[in-house]
This record gives sequence, C-alpha cells and structure tokens, in this order.
Amino acid sequence: MSYAYLFKYIIIGDTGVGKSCLLLQFTDKRFQPVHDLTIGVEFGARMITIDNKPLKLQIWDTAGQESFRSITRSYYRGAAGALLVYDITRRETFNHLASWLEDARQHANANMTIMLIGNKCDLAHRRAVTTEEGEQFAKEHGLIFMEASAKTAQNVEEAFIKTAATIYKKIQDGVFDVSNESYGIKVGYGGIPGPSGGRDGSTSQGGGCCG
Repeated sequence: MSYAYLFKYIIIGDTGVGKSCLLLQFTDKRFQPVHDLTIGVEFGARMITIDNKPLKLQIWDTAGQESFRSITRSYYRGAAGALLVYDITRRETFNHLASWLEDARQHANANMTIMLIGNKCDLAHRRAVTTEEGEQFAKEHGLIFMEASAKTAQNVEEAFIKTAATIYKKIQDGVFDVSNESYGIKVGYGGIPGPSGGRDGSTSQGGGCCG
C-alpha cells in the first residue's frame, strides 16, 4: 500500500516495562502476557492516517538490558520518533529515564519527537510513580506524555498516533528537510516533494512511480 510518508520509530526503556507488548498491541491488537525478552531489536509496522494522508510507521522495538545498549544506540540515528517507556509499578524504571533520555539526545537527531509513556496503568493499585511525576518529567524535558496499558490497549493507539501527528506537524512547519532520510522520514508516493522538487532518488523510491 502506498503512503505519503514513512516514519521510523524506536521504543526504548528498561527491560520488562512492556515495550514489546505496546508494539504488539499497536500492530496486532493483541496482548501477550508472557513475552520472551527481546534480544537485540524486533520490528513492527502499521499504516495510520493523519490529515487524510496515509502514513506508514516502521517501529523498532529495542532490548532494555544494559548488554544490548550499544545495539540500541545504533538505532537512534534515523529515527523520527521515540517512545520512552517506564512501568508505573516499578519506581526504578522511572528513575532510569534520565539515562535513557541522555542516550537518545546524544545519538538521535535533535528534532526527534519523544513520547514518554507510563505503561501498565491498568495496575493502578500497584502504582509506584504518580501521574503528576510523569507529567513533570515530561514537561521538564520537552516530551509528550501519556499513561497507557498494553494489556487493556488504553492510550496505546493514541500514543503512537500523537507522536506521528507531532512529526507530521514538524514537516508542515518546515523543521525537517524530508529529502534527507537520516531524519527517519521517507517521502512516499503521494507525499510532498522535497525542496528540490522531489525528483531526487530518496523521494522516488517511496512507492513506485514518480511521474
């Protein structure tokens, strides 16, 4: 299926916070209670529509363990959006956000859109991090914030789509040179031509014909 734009996402955060479950819920609309640890990087994709334009999201789900950190870092480059996930029932996953964010800021492009997600909000009775703390952290660091539940699907759709809407608005505002694919954005067939008129190679690969 053709798309106007393809956005690359990366999902980051401590191990066990539900990164793979969020991805699965978004791409397959299902919850897998028992999930093997992600080794290295897994991948998912889905089409969405924003502003009547078909957008393809290509999502890289990374391993949270320290031993995979160097692999994860190589995926920051070329990502237009990042979902930074913590588990509202595990305080330490929230405490580690600053270190993940530092990694992201160091290795990603400066205009990457970052969505902070407090996952497992279905377990409110076991909550260890308040919603206000999440909001405060996001505000201090210029992130978008939502609490979500990969189990009940609450806010999962919204988190991915709101991130895409923010990236799309940045394109409209001229923040990105969309002909430069290192920003994690690829123009597809039916997309907006780049400043060069869109006849360069990066634009014409998007879905076939460029005529």
